[in-house]
Amino acid sequence: MLNKDNYCVIMGGGIGSRFWPFSRKTLPKQFLDFFGTGRSLLQQTFDRFNKIIPTENILIVTNAIYADLVKEQLPELKDDQILLEPARRNTAPCIAWASYHIRALNPNANVVVAPSDHLILKESEFLEAITNGLSFVAHSDKLLTLGIKPNRPETGYGYIQIDEHMGDAFYKVKTFTEKPELELAKVFVESGEFYWNSGLFMWNVNSIIKAGENLLPELASKLADERVYGTSQEKAFIEERFPTCPNVSIDFGIMEKAENVYVALGDFGWSDLGTWSSLYELSDKDEDNNVTLKGTSLLYNSKNNIVAMPEGKLAVVEGLDGYLIAESDNVLLICPKDEEHTIRKYVNDTQIKLGEDFI
Repeated sequence: MLNKDNYCVIMGGGIGSRFWPFSRKTLPKQFLDFFGTGRSLLQQTFDRFNKIIPTENILIVTNAIYADLVKEQLPELKDDQILLEPARRNTAPCIAWASYHIRALNPNANVVVAPSDHLILKESEFLEAITNGLSFVAHSDKLLTLGIKPNRPETGYGYIQIDEHMGDAFYKVKTFTEKPELELAKVFVESGEFYWNSGLFMWNVNSIIKAGENLLPELASKLADERVYGTSQEKAFIEERFPTCPNVSIDFGIMEKAENVYVALGDFGWSDLGTWSSLYELSDKDEDNNVTLKGTSLLYNSKNNIVAMPEGKLAVVEGLDGYLIAESDNVLLICPKDEEHTIRKYVNDTQIKLGEDFI
């Protein structure tokens, strides 16, 4: 029997600009099926948590423009399980709203917060870690995150340095470091004290609300009105207040500053599908380490490339090493695979010079 006090909040409001041109403003990456499974990243995330969290206790927080997409992909959810942000305000306001909303439903709730775009290869180990984590936070005021044992000096992830051991797989967090330079990332991996920050969080609903009111009083002052949550006034209240919330991440606003932050260590085939490179690493490759995700490709004297074309289209590639070739709708992108951090620049330049039609 599933624990009725356990809840899940799936954050699914991002644009996914680093996956442009596949990920577009009208259909961002969380709604796409990258691996041909028949389920989008959002649906796979829902399916995963639904094995240990009651369906009625799973909430999606997303931008209002994606309301129909969420309802289409997850028809089992009721309208009040889909929290529609009237403006983009980063993860701290998103989590604060979800927390007040959940506490109005169940003042004893234990919550796992997860992005909608992660890939988990060892699902049973992952779900065991989530179950143990929810049990850990149910009986304390601790804020818990999941740390992933690094297998390479990755510069695209945040790192958590562990401190004192709390028994089992739980450690006090010593420091957080955001996306270090390569040389520092190498030191982190070699030290054995640092783990990737997965962006997955667990806490009792009262613990996170207390932390938010102490560490982000400006945010709390915007949203902390217990009278409106769970009532017909909530929607109008959020539409008025949410756009005025500070734009701050949960990591910077709370996790890096709180004294009661702990980490559970895991190794369950985790990947943050944030970039084309992460997708390349996870995909099957030919004898020259080329990846063809969709469409058809013929590659000559080419290696280490990733090709993503619309179904029914052919890409013929000659003499490229380490490139991304991606076409979707009215955009074709060709750029070095390892310089994908510049994709956001391409998106911004396109938007400024050519308008929204290509975004």
